[in-house]
Amino acid sequence: MAKYKLLLPKMGESVAEATVIKWNKNPGDYVEADETVMEIATDKVDSEVPSPVSGKLLEQLYKENDVVQVGEVIAVIETGELSSNTEPEVIAPVNEAIEEEHVSTQAALNHEAEVPALAVESNKPEADIPAETEQLVFNEQRADVAQPVPYVDQIEKRTVNAEDTSKNALRFYSPLVKSIATQEGIGNAELEQIAGTGADGRLTKDDLLAYIQNKHKSFVSPGNSVQANGAVTGNHSIPSPVAPEKKPDVETQISEQAKPAAKEPIYEPVKQEFTTNGASVSAGDEIIEMDRMRRLIADHMVMSKHTSPHVTSFVEADVTNLVLWRDRVKNNFEKREGEKITFTPIFIEAVVKAIKDLPMINIQVDGTQIVKKKDINISMATALPSGNLIVPVIKKADDLSLQGLTKAVNDLANRARNNKLKPDDIKGGTFTITNVGSFGNVMGTPIINQPQVAILAVGAIKKKPAVIETPQGDMIAIRHMMFLSLSYDHRVVDGALGGTFVRRVADYLEKWDVNREI
Repeated sequence: MAKYKLLLPKMGESVAEATVIKWNKNPGDYVEADETVMEIATDKVDSEVPSPVSGKLLEQLYKENDVVQVGEVIAVIETGELSSNTEPEVIAPVNEAIEEEHVSTQAALNHEAEVPALAVESNKPEADIPAETEQLVFNEQRADVAQPVPYVDQIEKRTVNAEDTSKNALRFYSPLVKSIATQEGIGNAELEQIAGTGADGRLTKDDLLAYIQNKHKSFVSPGNSVQANGAVTGNHSIPSPVAPEKKPDVETQISEQAKPAAKEPIYEPVKQEFTTNGASVSAGDEIIEMDRMRRLIADHMVMSKHTSPHVTSFVEADVTNLVLWRDRVKNNFEKREGEKITFTPIFIEAVVKAIKDLPMINIQVDGTQIVKKKDINISMATALPSGNLIVPVIKKADDLSLQGLTKAVNDLANRARNNKLKPDDIKGGTFTITNVGSFGNVMGTPIINQPQVAILAVGAIKKKPAVIETPQGDMIAIRHMMFLSLSYDHRVVDGALGGTFVRRVADYLEKWDVNREI
């Protein structure tokens, strides 16, 4: 019988890892071709992994909640075909960069089977071991460029390389564990004494954080206690001796004015709090762990600010005609089409027209090269019930009518909120719109959705007194006004282009035809 190695398929240019949510088949179960074997969650959408062959599931190589890299073997299926020396075909084509990484990973794992311990730790200086991984590209990347994708939530898994196995070290630690240990001043000798709860006694991030938290308990006075969430209760101060005189480097940190005249050991009250990763935690505080999507969003936002020098330009637009037009047509449109027409597709249409006029806003940066995108794919930021954010994409928005844009917006928004988006729905965007007005905000300074170079925030529409010009002269009237805020990458978009573009969008909105039919 032949054994088929089921690989995690590629799910988009920027998606390179997924979390196992559920196994639909267990070892020994028979699997039909195209039948779902497992369910996975990426940083963007949840999806199913089908089997391309029929046969019996022999082995599951990952457990639920494990993080798997694209191209890695996730299961082994025994088929009814005769075995051959040829390599089994994969579920989906994987680019060369991922294939090479998979080969090296498999070689490392094969070598690991010969090592009796869980893993070995390199004796190289800690400075040679990277404590941080590369930033994850949260959205689309160029399809023709193989992008390195990090372990954003710091995967703690068994990995051994040839250099490590030659060192005869006692234990392996993930980059995240090493980073936390370095920050807390915990050496290798102390790490070796910490019990691990991972596979075969592996030290996990949670093990190390619990150990660090327990260390703080030793500094709590007898009248105090530490709750399960790490909060300290009881007395309001903890006596803590000043460092002895043999450590002058500590003494120099104390100002001359603060030094008492007495030569006896000095005790100073210490506030009832400790710090975790730089954040102060006091009694009554609640510690909430970020979920996977929130950590990815956080990394993506930090990466964007480090990548692009952000500049934001603002324009106030009079959209009175637009508001009056929508009020007139929305009921008939909903009865005829079964769809509500919101302001979002109208804003998208104005943006598409402005991009056609100024196409250099529809670009991406690749090193020192500017990639001018042919298609106009509009990403629209959508808030989820969980409080997180996802950005589905309307492909080739310039080919759609206002009616088509309305249906596309409603479809993507509904599927996003119900967690029904597909991987293809969130890739390929070239320009982003975010509606901060839906939360009652009048303006904002949005962060660019890399690798794009501009993002438009549309504010709330408010009635305001405004000066209008008429043939009879200037007049003050109550008008529907709104702010448009465009953040752009100042590496490639100067103020002239950015300012002209947001003004052009406002012009299209202000000159709306109140007699337009849809």
